[in-house]
Amino acid sequence: MSSEGLRHRKKQSEEIATKKEEEENAQIVQCAQTPLLEKGTFWLTRVVILRATAFIYFIAFLVALHQNEALIGHDGLLPADKYLSDAEKRLGGSAWTRFLSMPTLLWMVDYRSDIDYYLNAMAYAGLTLSGAVILLGAANVPLMLLLWLLYHSIVNVGQRWYSFGWESQILETGFLATFLCPWLSCRRFPPGTPTPRTVIWLFIWLIFRIMLGAGLIKIRGDKCWRDLTCMNYHYQTQPVPNPISYYMHNEPEVFHQFETLVNHFVELLAPFFLLMGRRMRMIGGSVQIIFQVIIIISGNLSFLNWLTIIPSLACFDDHSLAWLFPSARKEICSLQRKKPFNWRSNLGHVFNVSFGLLLAYLSVPIVQNLLSHRQIMNTSFDSFRIVNTYGAFGSITKERTEVVFQGTHSLEPNAPNAEWKDYEFKCKPGNITRRPCLISPYHYRLDWLMWFAAFQQYQQNPWLIHLAAKFLMNDEGANSLIAFNPFEDTDPPTFVRAEHYRYVFSKFGSNTGAWWKRRRIGNYLPAVSLAQLEGIMQQMGWKTIKK
Repeated sequence: MSSEGLRHRKKQSEEIATKKEEEENAQIVQCAQTPLLEKGTFWLTRVVILRATAFIYFIAFLVALHQNEALIGHDGLLPADKYLSDAEKRLGGSAWTRFLSMPTLLWMVDYRSDIDYYLNAMAYAGLTLSGAVILLGAANVPLMLLLWLLYHSIVNVGQRWYSFGWESQILETGFLATFLCPWLSCRRFPPGTPTPRTVIWLFIWLIFRIMLGAGLIKIRGDKCWRDLTCMNYHYQTQPVPNPISYYMHNEPEVFHQFETLVNHFVELLAPFFLLMGRRMRMIGGSVQIIFQVIIIISGNLSFLNWLTIIPSLACFDDHSLAWLFPSARKEICSLQRKKPFNWRSNLGHVFNVSFGLLLAYLSVPIVQNLLSHRQIMNTSFDSFRIVNTYGAFGSITKERTEVVFQGTHSLEPNAPNAEWKDYEFKCKPGNITRRPCLISPYHYRLDWLMWFAAFQQYQQNPWLIHLAAKFLMNDEGANSLIAFNPFEDTDPPTFVRAEHYRYVFSKFGSNTGAWWKRRRIGNYLPAVSLAQLEGIMQQMGWKTIKK
């Protein structure tokens, strides 16, 4: 072929390539100008899920930073260094062996030297990393895996304070979110790294299990869920009511029956919408999100319901989320038209399928538990809490009782003229005229445990003895966990006791100025002095008594 022919062919090829590029650009511009994007891609979904997950991590690490030192620090109510030391004797072996049985990075450091430093360091690191993900809307596998390990490290030494279902749920959610991300890139829309659909479906499987498990545990549990009376009690007896709880409790009974029926629909029927086609899946996701928002409004349930919204977000693709990202439409349109078929994407596909198969295998005992009449809730079947069972309010407390700590300067605690003053906690009911607090998604762990302690005995909660001792010393750590210490600006009390009260919401429109009415049931913890507790403190290994 002559040189002129080669030049002509080259020119034709360039013209064809230019025309093709112009057509693609025109399509991208046209796509970007439309209010909706293509269906079935999840670039925007990944950004929303990552930011939401990072937000929950941020709140959880903030709670840890503010409360861990007083709860599980060296001088905390349940010291983590003592707990780790006991676990080390029980587990034996190397640090790695212990890590596999009880995952925490604290095995890798000298936790005995300064446990408070390491607890705070992990909290600060978690806040920094999660804050970065919130701002960027992007992350990679190492970053998300580190967040997961940091929170795992705190949960596994948190003992009673971290023994609730939402701790496993945030770990499972965070683990899944890790594999939404590219391995190294931290760009919001990394080219050639589409959001893995396997992980999207694992998120849908997570919300399906959470809601169906919650519905089944209710139907199999308390009779009041079957006779539609549970909501007559729930708002008043839930762990930490908020102001809206008061008004919802005072609704007519017919509304409570309707609420119970709605609960059964959302938890027992609507989860199956998630397994259907795109439209029904979006309806199911919307139902779950609206339901969680209503629960958030009605009470202070930590970040549980905020967290439960996250897997429901996987029901929505770029087509449905485009309105949230008007400035990113052109970039997404370009990415939607690129189909990466290279060794990296093929390797990623193999990994995602393998990851899905692993979680399917780990889900076997979960499914068996869901189908069992002896269903248990909020349980993990492996030490890394990758796949867990969930459920809430399988039984409803019909009466609300509270433990009220009191102190006195009297040298004779049983004297008729002894003046006892109440300690006021951050959020749990105490002073009947104090408005219920509104703190969700933040969480006061001591207040939550006090709710459980109220229908148990103090002997079942040794930390209550430790708390009483700290009140007897005006301990700064204990003071940081409560709202009001009546002896903070005076000498410590000579005796501390705990009284048991029954609380009920006052009637709406009663004009008494009180949110609650209370009646004394009896004594919960007898009056004790610091000298009387010294032997117990030494026996438990709590080194907090200060002469």
